[in-house]
Amino acid sequence: MKKIGITVIRSISFFLGWAILVSILPLSSSKEQAIWRLWAEITPLLAIAAFTLGFWLAEKKNVKLHLFDDPVKGMSLGVITGIVWLAIPVLIMYAAKIIHFDGTNSISLFPVWLLAVFLNTIMQELLVRGYLYQMLKQKHNMIVATIVTTILFTALHGGAFEAGVIPVLNVLTMSLLMTVVLEYSGSIIAPVIMHFLWNGIGALVLGGVSLADDYPNLFITTFTGNDILSGGICKIEGSIVVLIVNVALISLFIFLQKKK
Repeated sequence: MKKIGITVIRSISFFLGWAILVSILPLSSSKEQAIWRLWAEITPLLAIAAFTLGFWLAEKKNVKLHLFDDPVKGMSLGVITGIVWLAIPVLIMYAAKIIHFDGTNSISLFPVWLLAVFLNTIMQELLVRGYLYQMLKQKHNMIVATIVTTILFTALHGGAFEAGVIPVLNVLTMSLLMTVVLEYSGSIIAPVIMHFLWNGIGALVLGGVSLADDYPNLFITTFTGNDILSGGICKIEGSIVVLIVNVALISLFIFLQKKK
């Protein structure tokens, strides 16, 4: 019980400490929305980097973070799997005439917006599958680490709960997919790249993935048809097609991991 209590206190301190630090860090005063958003993504990333370093040093470097292990494998796996992960549901929905492209928007400072998405992705993965996941895995086991971090990741995407069961299941299985890819690849690089491609292409380009309200999208995209297939207000992330793809990829990586 003492071991569990220490772990609970350490986990809560890590997350709440990060949240408090983020809340007191200053926001940008820039009137350029892209610059404002970039700074809004930099501050929580700096905060989680500081807390990761601090807790890692407090553990006397005994927790292996696996941040940069086998970078070539991580990058290759992340790019290939990330593209497949997004392309399959988009192509299925497009072929079923659920997705309609009605033109394009003009986006000022598009590379800055893309960088902001990338930094946000790194922050999320460090927060969920960085120190916290590895500490729980080392102190207890992989199942405990997976359950706790999946609950945290799902809670961070609380808007899904207002949209229905399928969006919640999609968020949950997305987190599980990132975890099995982390375990298979051996580092956080692959999940970061996959997550970035999902948000960067899915949101900034296709307009079918939900980010902060001020993020623009290049294509003017509409989703029609049954909410179960089209995703309703959650668009791609609310579609049962994504749920099926998530489960299939999770199963594939579990099989590959066992085979390895």
